[in-house]
Amino acid sequence: MYGSDKAVTDDTDRTEFRKTEKKYKLYYDQNSKRKKQPKQVDLSEVLDFKSFLDSYHQNGELPPEIVVVDCRFDRPVFGLESRPGFYFIPGALSVDEQCRWIRESLMSFPQPPNRTNHNAIYGPISDLFIAAKERKVLVEDENMPASSDSASNGCVGNGDTRRWSFCEEDSVLLRGKSCKPVSASVLLRKLRWSTLGLQFDWSKRNYNVSLPHNKIPDGLCQLAKKLAVPAMPVGEEFHPEAAIVNYFASGDTLGGHLDDMEADWSKPIVSMSLGCKAIFLLGGKSREDPPLAMFLRSGDVVLMAGEARECFHGVPRIFTDKENAEITALELHFCDENDILEYIRTSRININIRQVF
Repeated sequence: MYGSDKAVTDDTDRTEFRKTEKKYKLYYDQNSKRKKQPKQVDLSEVLDFKSFLDSYHQNGELPPEIVVVDCRFDRPVFGLESRPGFYFIPGALSVDEQCRWIRESLMSFPQPPNRTNHNAIYGPISDLFIAAKERKVLVEDENMPASSDSASNGCVGNGDTRRWSFCEEDSVLLRGKSCKPVSASVLLRKLRWSTLGLQFDWSKRNYNVSLPHNKIPDGLCQLAKKLAVPAMPVGEEFHPEAAIVNYFASGDTLGGHLDDMEADWSKPIVSMSLGCKAIFLLGGKSREDPPLAMFLRSGDVVLMAGEARECFHGVPRIFTDKENAEITALELHFCDENDILEYIRTSRININIRQVF
């Protein structure tokens, strides 16, 4: 679902959703004398729920399409008249909560038995963030037996007779490895998703309950239950069973899609935004329905339940420039954690929590 930043000029066969994705996607000005200068984009039609919240607190006024949801929650929850089942909670997470889940997303959530996009090539990789921090590289060792205990020797595998291990770059050169080492920092930057709880099988597009997994951490479960309240029927409780963590770098996109693999669409997807600001598109039940664009900032939470679960949605843009990223509070909090600070200045993390059954 991730896209590139290569421009396409022919709109002949594009759906309304794809046209809007193209409108907001990051493209670079080929005629600029400055290296990789982003093309300007008109953001005047992007819904800004932070601005709506400020206006609501000041004078109780909201644009015609925006409504306040009457629910059992400790802060204003907004909805869209044209999208029943969609809920937007601006600034739902405190800065401390944001920083906690950024750390967990980088250090804990990619840990085996949780699966990541790297599993297909390298198998389960342990301690990727630490290896990147220590400037290590991943090298292939074809002589290591498949039965080796990867957890005890810092190695990883993909299920065949090959194994990869993190090493100091200097030691790889001295050992004369014939394979090309892969920088742990590069692998961290190429981390696109990890899965928590019940594991999602991307090749079959379903949940594979037979795959080894740990339960979603209790702290994240309790937070998701609290955040899901506005979208839940009275007297019912949300039961988090699976989560997908998406990692975005500058230029990354998440194409229009449906989250339709869960059994009960009346239960919400709880989506937490962390890091750089993004544009989120919420369409209709067809890709031909023109989508609404809205800003997602760090700490915002979106809930999608009922009819909203049938709406196409995606992320065509994240903002990593200082003017638009809006992560000053995170930068101050991570001032003594340089590796996380360096990562989050150019990245966005999204945690979607689901009830599967």
